[in-house]
Amino acid sequence: MTRAMGRRRWDRRDPLPRKCDYKSMRIVVESSGRGNFDNNLDKKTFKFMTYNVWIREDIELRKRLDALGDLIKFHNPDFICFQEVTPYIYELLEKSDWWQEYECPLSHQMAMRKSHFCMQMSKFPMRSSDRLPFSSSVMRRELCIASIKTGEINLHLGTSQLESPCPLPPRWDLKYGEKRVTQAKESLRILGKFRNAIFCGDMNWDDKEDGPFPLQDDWIDAWVKLKPGDNGWTYDTKANAMLSANFQQQKRVDRFMCRLSDFNIDDIEMIGKEPIPGVTYYKEKIVQKELHKLQLPVLPSKHFGLVLTITRHDNIFS
Repeated sequence: MTRAMGRRRWDRRDPLPRKCDYKSMRIVVESSGRGNFDNNLDKKTFKFMTYNVWIREDIELRKRLDALGDLIKFHNPDFICFQEVTPYIYELLEKSDWWQEYECPLSHQMAMRKSHFCMQMSKFPMRSSDRLPFSSSVMRRELCIASIKTGEINLHLGTSQLESPCPLPPRWDLKYGEKRVTQAKESLRILGKFRNAIFCGDMNWDDKEDGPFPLQDDWIDAWVKLKPGDNGWTYDTKANAMLSANFQQQKRVDRFMCRLSDFNIDDIEMIGKEPIPGVTYYKEKIVQKELHKLQLPVLPSKHFGLVLTITRHDNIFS
């Protein structure tokens, strides 16, 4: 938690000005001058990106983040949710040429105090941002919520990385599945209080072990709605050649859940599926009791990302 900044004039190189309500753990983001909404009053269509950037800093990190930046510039999302960001990754992202187009409620000072975390970015004014720790978590996981002003409509965007399986494959410890279910229910309950809400991120979900995602009330799984029959695997050791030496897994761990009264869900797309040209790394693997050194391609992350597009209803102000 940071102290409130002074009232001197804000500089674009500074962390965003903010006020902290220490009782509620809420950060109220003041106007920064970025993402000037006056030029977007008639905007009806909005894009959201969620991406687990991968905590591994030892595998071509700078080139991976450059590739991530290319994806951001190509898809031009209005809102971004990242998972598995480390302080060093935050510093590199902060230096990206696209960074200044967004507001980020997580200040540099706060980011440097964490081991790894989720973060949100927006081209539109954020009214507030909350980080709510899950009481059930042993991994310090939390729900991040941003209240965003999109014209006359407030939109609440939540992201998280729910409790990870432990130990990792090939052994899959199901006791953390109960925590994931509890955290998913809690997230949807909190966000479900709002008229327009989206919950996205790395759910670490396994439908076979965790059961169906616990959708409540009018919540919709955007991938299931728009791409029925498509597996939607965002962690795929077959499709992601960077992971081809890993234990085989294909899971739809990254998801968008929507509860929208004033918007239509138009499109969802999986991104980051192509290797970075000319970039490889080496991984050791034991095959038939012999150690092999494999040269593998590098992708932006071990996860594929998702981009969701929604459109405001025409008759909302009539």
